[in-house]
Amino acid sequence: MSTQPPNILLIHVDQHRHDCLGVNGHPAAHTPHLDRLAAEGVNFTHAFCPIPICMPARTSLLTGQYATQHGCLANRGTEGYRPMHAGLPTFSAVLKEGGYYLGYVGKWEVGTADLPADFGFDDYVAGQGYLAWRREQGLPPLPTTNGWFGEVDPGITPEQSALGWGASHTIRLLQSAAARRQPFLIRWDPKEPHLPNVLPEPYASLVAPQAIPPWPSFPDSLAGKPYIQRQQVRTWGLEGWRWPDWAPIVARYLGEVALIDHQVGRILHTLDELGLRENTLVVYSSDHGDLCGAHGMIDKHYVMYDDVVRVPLLLRWPAQLPAGRTVDTLVTAGLDLAVTFCAAAGLPVPASFQGRSLLPPALGALDPGREAVFATYHGNQFGLYSQRMVRTRRWKYVWNPTAEDELYELQADTGELVNLASEAAHADALRQLRAQLVTWMQETNDPLLNGWTKRQLLEGRKG
Repeated sequence: MSTQPPNILLIHVDQHRHDCLGVNGHPAAHTPHLDRLAAEGVNFTHAFCPIPICMPARTSLLTGQYATQHGCLANRGTEGYRPMHAGLPTFSAVLKEGGYYLGYVGKWEVGTADLPADFGFDDYVAGQGYLAWRREQGLPPLPTTNGWFGEVDPGITPEQSALGWGASHTIRLLQSAAARRQPFLIRWDPKEPHLPNVLPEPYASLVAPQAIPPWPSFPDSLAGKPYIQRQQVRTWGLEGWRWPDWAPIVARYLGEVALIDHQVGRILHTLDELGLRENTLVVYSSDHGDLCGAHGMIDKHYVMYDDVVRVPLLLRWPAQLPAGRTVDTLVTAGLDLAVTFCAAAGLPVPASFQGRSLLPPALGALDPGREAVFATYHGNQFGLYSQRMVRTRRWKYVWNPTAEDELYELQADTGELVNLASEAAHADALRQLRAQLVTWMQETNDPLLNGWTKRQLLEGRKG
């Protein structure tokens, strides 16, 4: 490792599906700058979020803990919300105490009334400031005629979009930080590509709907799966939708990803201009994914499909990390990034952090890594609903305490279409995964594990 602490640039977007990068295989993705980031760094292809809800996931990244540990289980304003526990160590506080300058642009949305300044950030540009700036510039209001399904924003250029505005502030902070005699962490958290995708041309029309193949998970009847998934289709008014109904929405989503990519290119160019490229650890990731038509649903609720729990994760640090490496180690992105930032800076990792540094596998260490990754869900605006997930290379088991369990053989069923939980042929796999889940819940002091639920899992007392 270098004796010079690295700068850190974190670009942490909202609801970017793992498969919506060119480098990760989507044929209609326009992501040359993110693909370049992967080519010049390390692409972690099996990264997963610890919880597929914005506020708890972002709290997990800050604190390095699962939601059942930091206490924030759902978004603010919902039945299940409660704030994170006070006084938890955070990676930002570690870096601040270690002499770093910290800047933040965009969506904060952490489970607390406190602001970034309370966690060590020196400068904060709130994402809500974009709409006021837009009015000040005399630009027309953001259109909302198509609701959650998105539309063209005809009154602006790409640089006048929220993404352009946020990237410009990120560039400004980079330029300011370059003049300081201290390492920095600058974080940009845009609210995109979270639906609705309301974006300017040429990005709104960049991707032709007819050029987009259906998601592998699209042709799902939801037979043999929890009732709540079919109810979500009805809740959103999506009954009977075919792929041609979804394709324009997915096209705008991919257009928004392309606009993100363009702004990432501007930021990477700024690093080059400032001479910061070599010793800056650049990280690109997302809080979680988005169904966006997968399984016939939208958003991310009541499911643990890879469409929502798997995220992109790219690292580039030319001074230390090899270029063009692909790592398929199982990663819990939020928890592991919190540890990685401290480790890269050469600073102590708080004992409360539950992740692992990504630097050894990125450097090619012969580390077997995790046997499995885990995630939780507790409900949100549609009501409370508990889920726990354990995912290995081959299997995914979702424990739904009040509904049918789910078991998917991922290598044979990449779309997670066929629920095998009730098939006797897979009873051994189910038993092993349930035991694995119980062990993890014990290790994390999960409050859902008690004498009744433990017996239900270990003795197979589920229908």
